[in-house]
Amino acid sequence: MSTTIPSQNEKPKKKRVSPASAWRDARELIYTHRQRLGLGLFLMIVNRLAGLVLPASSKYLIDDVIIKHRSQLLLPLALAAGTATLIQAFGSFAVTQVLGVAAQRAITEMRKSVQEHVARLPIRYFDSTQTGILISRIMTDAEGIRHLVGTGLVQLVGGVFTAIIAIGVLFYLNWQLTSITLLALAAFGSAMALAFKRLRPLFRERGQINAEVTGRLTESLGGIRIVKAYAAEKREELVFARGAHRLFRNVARSMTGVAAVMAFANVIVGVIGVILILVGGRAILNGQMTLGDFFMYMIFTGLVAAPLVEIASIGTQITEAFAGLDRIREIKRMATEDAEDETRLPLAEIRGEVAFADVSFEYNDSVPVLKHVSFRAPAGSTTALVGSSGSGKSTLISLVMAFNRPLAGTVSVDERDLASIRLHDYRSQLGVVLQDNFLFDGSIADNIGFAQPHATREQIIAVSRIAHCEEFINGFADSYDTIVGERGVKLSGGQRQRVAIARAILAEPKILILDEATSSLDSESEALIQDGLQSLRRGRTTFVIAHRLSTIRSADQILVLEGGEIVERGTHEELLAADGRYRELYDKQYRFERNRFINPGEDFTPELPTARKAAPVSDALPTNL
Repeated sequence: MSTTIPSQNEKPKKKRVSPASAWRDARELIYTHRQRLGLGLFLMIVNRLAGLVLPASSKYLIDDVIIKHRSQLLLPLALAAGTATLIQAFGSFAVTQVLGVAAQRAITEMRKSVQEHVARLPIRYFDSTQTGILISRIMTDAEGIRHLVGTGLVQLVGGVFTAIIAIGVLFYLNWQLTSITLLALAAFGSAMALAFKRLRPLFRERGQINAEVTGRLTESLGGIRIVKAYAAEKREELVFARGAHRLFRNVARSMTGVAAVMAFANVIVGVIGVILILVGGRAILNGQMTLGDFFMYMIFTGLVAAPLVEIASIGTQITEAFAGLDRIREIKRMATEDAEDETRLPLAEIRGEVAFADVSFEYNDSVPVLKHVSFRAPAGSTTALVGSSGSGKSTLISLVMAFNRPLAGTVSVDERDLASIRLHDYRSQLGVVLQDNFLFDGSIADNIGFAQPHATREQIIAVSRIAHCEEFINGFADSYDTIVGERGVKLSGGQRQRVAIARAILAEPKILILDEATSSLDSESEALIQDGLQSLRRGRTTFVIAHRLSTIRSADQILVLEGGEIVERGTHEELLAADGRYRELYDKQYRFERNRFINPGEDFTPELPTARKAAPVSDALPTNL
């Protein structure tokens, strides 16, 4: 059954995950790891049975050895107790080893599964969700399942098994006393069920708060330069402190609940002790129980009460695991952007012709960002997008990259609707150079080779020369093995951009996206890589967003966007001659460039220049892209 990806104008609805869903997930986990869990349960049962030998021998020690002076039973009782102790010790060690490995494998598989799903969610989800929250979902929430497939669940079953055997022994020894004891234990079980119902929302909320605090902390540390530049350390301290205190209050409430459960357990143990003194003592005086029976009864009563206390503790852990499964399930229920790729047609190597046919798009209901946009970009051509901020240029590019889907109309590649072809096949033929290019915390060679993981060092060096990266790379002691730091912080903006250009060249894309590809370069550096960009564009369908209009003169077509609509289109010369919006933008930029290059010491004046005055100055601007 296919999953439909919601359109951009649909607001995500937060759906409440039912306990039945969490149980279903838990059953799937248990079934997946059933072999190790089965072995662990067997070892646990052996362990518990061995643990019954010593309490059972107490009756014979008192009644037969001490009271009846049957000393010949001492050695067999001692051997039985010693053997049982060794079996119990080995069983405990084996259970931990078997189930510990199972738990860690389950956690690893869950993390891999969640990360794989998150990486395929639509871009709009990442735009509205903190990175720290996603990290918490992948790393922290998955950790809780160790209580389901680790020792927690098996200990829970083992505790119940021990309690059942112990109750059977207690009924054998004195059914009246046991009936009264079970009434107290039933009250304890009801109280635990109510406590778990109240505690579960607290554990769920704790995960959410922890994710939010982690997300904000990640942002604060990632933007530490901005924080320090605006002396905002104290503000960030207060923001973090508020989140930390929210987390503290949640933990304190949950600790109070757990402590109340444990305290109630102690009360029940005390009540059972009082019942034993009153009823059991009278039974001994009346000759209904021997002293050995009574001592054995007390020990087996402890074997019933102890598992109940253990169940309370493990139950809390399992409740926390269910809360984590709830949060993971919320994410995994979201449709990935390639959810229907199996039903889509494969895409071979493309020519690169892109066409928009009456495309409209909006992020929020009734707030259009693109309105009835239509154009055609022939294979191998360059299309430049021009317009003021918010005119829809970046949104149009996001549709070309299939980061978003049009609300109406179609985007086609080689006359095939982009919505009908496999995303992976299409995106593997894209190359991107953005204004703020992201570099990973690795070497320069690793970042250039990111587009082609199997590229040789020779290929990396070749594209670096085209992008004029070698000029600064050879200045580093480690050359191509220089570590660039998180987000490439150890490189300048221009150096990061040149690395991104080299990365795009190495990808050999059929469709190339240049979003302010030279914005971080000074005039000298920009001139150095113009030939690299020219080489990169050759034979590829290219989309360019550039605020420096002088860099897009050679574009085959220029689209002028305003208010989400194409208001003008044509070549550089045609649009200047049309004397419309493009000419207005060009003249405004001309005045800025004239003030910048010719009269850097003079104030900017908004006097509108004539075309005749503009000609000689434009020659001094950077040449074609």
